[in-house]
Amino acid sequence: MKKLILITILCALAVYSKAQDSVKAGKLTFSGYAELYYGFDFNRPADNNRPSFVYSHNRHNEFNLNLGFIKANYDASNFRANLAVMAGTYANANLAAEPGVLKNIFEANAGVKLAKSANLWLDAGIFASHIGFESAISKDCWVLTRNIASENTPYYESGAKVTYITNDGKLTLTGLYLNGWQRINRQDGNSKPAGGVQIVYKPASQITLNYSNYLGTEGADLVRVRRFYHNFYGIFQLSQAFGLTAGFDYGTQQQSIGSSKYYHVLSPVAIARYQFAGKWAVAGRVEYYQDKNGIIVASNTPNGFKTTGYSLNLDYAPVSNALLRLEGKLYNSKDDVFTRLGTPVNTSPLITASMAVSF
Repeated sequence: MKKLILITILCALAVYSKAQDSVKAGKLTFSGYAELYYGFDFNRPADNNRPSFVYSHNRHNEFNLNLGFIKANYDASNFRANLAVMAGTYANANLAAEPGVLKNIFEANAGVKLAKSANLWLDAGIFASHIGFESAISKDCWVLTRNIASENTPYYESGAKVTYITNDGKLTLTGLYLNGWQRINRQDGNSKPAGGVQIVYKPASQITLNYSNYLGTEGADLVRVRRFYHNFYGIFQLSQAFGLTAGFDYGTQQQSIGSSKYYHVLSPVAIARYQFAGKWAVAGRVEYYQDKNGIIVASNTPNGFKTTGYSLNLDYAPVSNALLRLEGKLYNSKDDVFTRLGTPVNTSPLITASMAVSF
């Protein structure tokens, strides 16, 4: 964490000393977001927590705040910075391992432009993950709740990254130096940094193609194992009203330190969205997640975690900065990985409603 803070400070000092005039011309803006939700899990968990692999909208039979944050953004020609503090059940679940006030940091980063004639940036701090097409901000996603792969890959990450965007905006290349798999502080006992790349290609305004990866180690140095994760997706806006998203995740992890054998996890997902009226839209999602050996989602069952999910979502936007949503979801697993009133079962039905407001 000390190295991360030092890098952030150096970025800011470099800009201040070299380009004070452009910094003064920058723009400071404030924004906010709040999403309230109610979820009912028909398996009726006794502790009101949804299954352990669910981190957003994870409370049963209660009205709650999933995510709320206030954000300050500063943008100049060669310097940028973001700071956002948050609260909600999302923060409680996803940042449980982080110490102290870090649990309430949604974003905290600064960046400096490295070249006058090229869109080349160095950013350092805490920022949104480079993996996946579904973020923590529900209003930006086509379905109210996240798919299993998005829930179980990083929502956030900390470190430094270099980003290059071509002049026509069609290609974005990013290289990242990270503190670990969804970590602000590096894991105790682990001395190895992690990293990754992201390639985003937009051949046309209606098409986005993405490849992201992550390479790092899990566990303390004496037992650490290598994790290599890949994320592919494409977003296709086939018309003004109809869009398709398709993604595929594939990851490997060493069975033990020094081993040449690996466990595997994979997850395809597809979403279709149709805006059938100015303020109304409907979306459907089908997903599958396979983690036979429990490297990310442990089930302790004979076949491991092999689960299919089906979601149907309805949106209503009464005004431009508010969104009312309703989603029905069903998980169906090969084994009895869920619990209903104390009895193991292989299904988990859920209804979730939410209201999101941004400003």
